[in-house]
Amino acid sequence: MTSEPQSFYRAVGGEATFRRLVEVFYAEVARDDLLRPMYPEQDLEPAAQRLRLFLEQYWGGPTTYSDQRGHPRLRMRHAPYPVGPAARDRWLTHMRTALDAVDLPPLARATLWDYLERAAHSMVNTFDDPHPLEHR
Repeated sequence: MTSEPQSFYRAVGGEATFRRLVEVFYAEVARDDLLRPMYPEQDLEPAAQRLRLFLEQYWGGPTTYSDQRGHPRLRMRHAPYPVGPAARDRWLTHMRTALDAVDLPPLARATLWDYLERAAHSMVNTFDDPHPLEHR
């Protein structure tokens, strides 16, 4: 009898791990003068839930994100927001803080961080002003 390989999602602790990661990340975003204005909702919880569901699905968890929202289309969904190098770097700083708060084995940590870095770099859509929202 063969068993399916364990998904990354399950290997790192499933929903609890991703919930903690996103919780810490959004606590940092809530205090950030550059990133916070990119979230139009007063309450960051809907954005946090979307990120958690996306990450869970991406890493082999439930398909709730696609069931509710369809294909992720990350670049399209982020296009209305000016994401420059400063915003990308700030996002990565907060995500690093969140990753530090989650106790992952070194290989899992490196794997997740590699993905987060690549995702952050792919969201950059402007190189104009490092603080584009300040001038609106």
